[in-house]
Amino acid sequence: MSTEVTFASLNLAEPILRAIGDAGYTTPTPIQLKAIPQVLSGGDLLAGAQTGTGKTAGFTLPLLHLLSAKPIQAKAGQPRCLILTPTRELAAQVEESVKTYGKYLRLKSMVMFGGVNINPQIARLKKPLDILVATPGRLLDHVGQKTVDLSAVEILVLDEADRMLDMGFIRDIKKILALLPKQRQNLLFSATFSDEIKELADSLLNNPGFVEVARRNTASELVEQTLHLVPQSQKRDMMSHLIKANGWQQVLVFTRTKHGANRLAEKLVKDGIEAAAIHGNKSQGARTKALAQFKDGSLRVLVATDIAARGLDIDQMPQVVNFELPNVPEDYVHRIGRTGRAGSSGAAVSLVDAEEIKLLKGIERLIKREIPRVAVEGFVPPARIEAEAPRPPRPQNQQRRPQNQQQRQGQKSGQKPQARPAAEAPRKSGKPMSEAARHQAMPQAALFSPKPIHRGNRGH
Repeated sequence: MSTEVTFASLNLAEPILRAIGDAGYTTPTPIQLKAIPQVLSGGDLLAGAQTGTGKTAGFTLPLLHLLSAKPIQAKAGQPRCLILTPTRELAAQVEESVKTYGKYLRLKSMVMFGGVNINPQIARLKKPLDILVATPGRLLDHVGQKTVDLSAVEILVLDEADRMLDMGFIRDIKKILALLPKQRQNLLFSATFSDEIKELADSLLNNPGFVEVARRNTASELVEQTLHLVPQSQKRDMMSHLIKANGWQQVLVFTRTKHGANRLAEKLVKDGIEAAAIHGNKSQGARTKALAQFKDGSLRVLVATDIAARGLDIDQMPQVVNFELPNVPEDYVHRIGRTGRAGSSGAAVSLVDAEEIKLLKGIERLIKREIPRVAVEGFVPPARIEAEAPRPPRPQNQQRRPQNQQQRQGQKSGQKPQARPAAEAPRKSGKPMSEAARHQAMPQAALFSPKPIHRGNRGH
């Protein structure tokens, strides 16, 4: 009979075990079970783990133990541990984890990222500091202003290293590495192991241990994956229908662009569904508020781009939707990994337009399985008849403007304007008009209703 492994068996300091107990955890996840002893041994580590496997505690718990076991008087702006993350959200969540598990220790931590005023960060760096969680760009801003000193770093953690490389941070990372002491412990966490990650690991890690909890690019077997074939023009209506018909209360929806995230969130709100979008153009305050509301259940739907959603640490989230398929098949694996986490089951639904079939084939090749196609019961796309809606009657003394060239010529020659076209008057017949007849009868303003033109970066 096997005995269940507990955190107490991992030789962590008593104040840390007490904080773990306060947080309600008793049993380590597989990545924690494998990573914690290796980090405690003091050696370098290369770890393969996706967000949601408990990897954050896999490095915060042992580094808290190591730093507290060697008490050194903390100095202002001179951290002993540096944790680099790719996004603001992940940085904030990692530092929250440090605070949660280190609450009975005397260690001091702070988080820094861009998109917010740098002055409060500068003020905080004038106080003693043990653990610094940072995004690369903002950290280099502080280095440039000489408000932070990295010469005393004992432990370096690169979290979600694959995403940092995807986001173009490799040059920033190399600049930061050049500022660190040669003698230090290095921990590198990555969901995937591309050639670039292997190259970085080879240059950074010294005789590292290796742990991995999920096979490379393998979607969680606990996630039920399905897809609905639906034209792009009907996807927003389909999204509303699915949320209402299935009674979903917590849904993370992925879009390919920031503009697409905004449009979908606005549509859902219009349909009476609490929703908000998060992406790189949103202020940090708006992103933090939306995430907090999503976590506490007051926001049913969070619409996000891939980069904004990276690192969202939400326990047991039941539902993920790919509003559009990602251009990179590996991103599909990251997305659906938001559900079915740490042993809980979940579902991932993808809405696929005919033009996305090529992307779908790439994803299915990567995950080595076909995603079941499922018809949606009860979904009837709304008829696009807004242009045919009757207009309110005009005052008797208001003369109608001529609608077309024939009417304008008639008025010039003194003829009376013709009667209103049939499409503009309320139709008594219940028979639908043909598409050709509708276009012929429709006023020019309806045929060419202006749509907003969005220029610039349409990426994540």
